[in-house]
Amino acid sequence: MVFKKMLSAFGVGGPSVDTVLANPNTRPGLALDGHVNLVGGDAPARIEQISVGLVTRVEIEGGDTEYAGIMEFHRMPVSGAFELAPKQQLAIPFQLPVPWETPVTDVYGQRLHGMTMGLRTEVAVARAVDKSDLDHVSVHPLPIHERILDAFQALGFRFKHADLERGHIYGVPQTLPFYQEIEFFAAPQYAQTVTEVELTLVTSQQGVEVILECDKRGGFLSAGHDVFGRYSVPHSDAARTDWTQVVDGWLRETTSRYGGLRAQGFGGQGHYGAPGHYGPQGHHGRRGGGMGGMMAGAALGVAGGLVAGEMLDDAFEGDDGGDFGEE
Repeated sequence: MVFKKMLSAFGVGGPSVDTVLANPNTRPGLALDGHVNLVGGDAPARIEQISVGLVTRVEIEGGDTEYAGIMEFHRMPVSGAFELAPKQQLAIPFQLPVPWETPVTDVYGQRLHGMTMGLRTEVAVARAVDKSDLDHVSVHPLPIHERILDAFQALGFRFKHADLERGHIYGVPQTLPFYQEIEFFAAPQYAQTVTEVELTLVTSQQGVEVILECDKRGGFLSAGHDVFGRYSVPHSDAARTDWTQVVDGWLRETTSRYGGLRAQGFGGQGHYGAPGHYGPQGHHGRRGGGMGGMMAGAALGVAGGLVAGEMLDDAFEGDDGGDFGEE
């Protein structure tokens, strides 16, 4: 076995580490199984702790600027303190639960353009922390996600881009410090009134909160503006609903609010009468960044028991996030 990286905290002749995943493909709510493999160096080494964590690229807004960084959002220790003897080989197994809100990175067997995800191994020693190993991870949709994304495709929407926005959506329970936006060019039947649609899926063990942002095309004498729709869907309905009809109903209901749009951009109450009766959950404001002002502030640090770590600009250097869809 070729070990990827020597632990720099120990200097030349120190231990090396390699994390091997049994399968780098997973889904929200499942787990990643693997081993952290260590080989001792030329001298005994005291390891204080080994942890693994999920990291991803997040868009961050500050003032008038926007930039991207790599954030660790979920972490788990896989060992406590121990002594590693010279040339000793040690394999430490782990099973890392994948949070339900973990964003989807791969659809239809292809990476969503703009998305990246990795598992980082961190080895703590007496006077340093060595972030020594990074393995790419692919997060695939749950059945309910697949049905909704299939419906967008069936309706003629064309994928544009996906990214993660740091912050929280007003009124939507979240445990992670960001949310995913999947952007589509409008299908022909909506093109007269909608330029793009942004889809956000906030997943829990019970189901999915679906948030739609429809960007209205501006006219010769009028500016464009956005309207929002929010819908709740249980996982149990994934296989027994005409999702093309449901998503079409969501979109038509959401875009119908253009006619009575108030200055603050709030959406009205009501429901769509397709099977499942998925309706908006009351009034909701806007998000920040690309989604208006619906963001209720971003919380780095501990969020819902999950660690939101520091930014690592070069963690995925050279990774373009795949080529699913087009700019």
